[in-house]
Amino acid sequence: MSERKPEARDAAIIPTFRYRDAAKAIDWLCQAFGFAKHFVYAGDDGRIEHAQLTFRNGMIMLGSAGDDAFGKLQRPLEKGQVPSQSPYLIVPDVDAHHDRAVAAGARVVYALRDEPYGGRGYSCLDLEGNLWNFGSYDPWTAHH
Repeated sequence: MSERKPEARDAAIIPTFRYRDAAKAIDWLCQAFGFAKHFVYAGDDGRIEHAQLTFRNGMIMLGSAGDDAFGKLQRPLEKGQVPSQSPYLIVPDVDAHHDRAVAAGARVVYALRDEPYGGRGYSCLDLEGNLWNFGSYDPWTAHH
C-alpha cells in the first residue's frame, strides 16, 4: 500500500469533538465560526455518526455523544465543566470573526486583545461549552 503524500492544504492534526446535539453544533459552528461542511454522515435515527468540517486548510471531526467504543473515551462537557484542551484557529480578520461569533451567540470569555508576542485574538465558548481561540498570530511564520 502506498502512502498518499500530504498536500499543502492538508492538516496533520485534526481535533475531534463529541456533542450532545451534533446536528445543531454543525450548523452553529458553520454560522458562528465560518466552518464549512466537508462530510456529514447521519445514521437512520438522525444521529451524527461522523462529520468533518473544514476551516481554511484545517479540519475538525465531530459526532453525536454516545456509548459506542469511542464515545466511552470522549464525552461532551457537563454543564459548568472546564475543558482540558482548546483549538486555536488563525483568522485573517479577527475583529470581523469576533463580531460574527458574538452575533451567533458565542460567549466571549477572553476579550479581543493585542498579544505582547504579536497578533490579535479572542477566546469564546461554543453552544455546548467547548473553548475556542481565534487570532491573527501565526506561529508558522512568526519569528521570535
